[in-house]
Amino acid sequence: MPKLTLEVPHTLGREEATRRLQQELEAARSAYGSYVNDLQQQWKDDTLSFGFRAAGMKVAGTVAVEDALVRVHAELPLAAVMLKGTIEQRVKQELCRIVGPVAEPTA
Repeated sequence: MPKLTLEVPHTLGREEATRRLQQELEAARSAYGSYVNDLQQQWKDDTLSFGFRAAGMKVAGTVAVEDALVRVHAELPLAAVMLKGTIEQRVKQELCRIVGPVAEPTA
């Protein structure tokens, strides 16, 4: 199975980043619930373990919120290998939208 691993830095602190992710996941579940089956999600401290089926394909992984970083690890179905780059880009965009972009240092 192809693995998706990415990290998104943030300046919110662990508690606020976790709160925003939890809030956004509830909104996403309401908006996209009809496209997803067998949704499982469990928060333990600041780490979300998740799993779901979409278009007949199973996806599972974790989202770990740290003080200045969100780490995503997921296993994608083999059928999604050709879409891995697109999926990775989209997940990163959404995480940046939720936890806010980090200003790049000016040189």
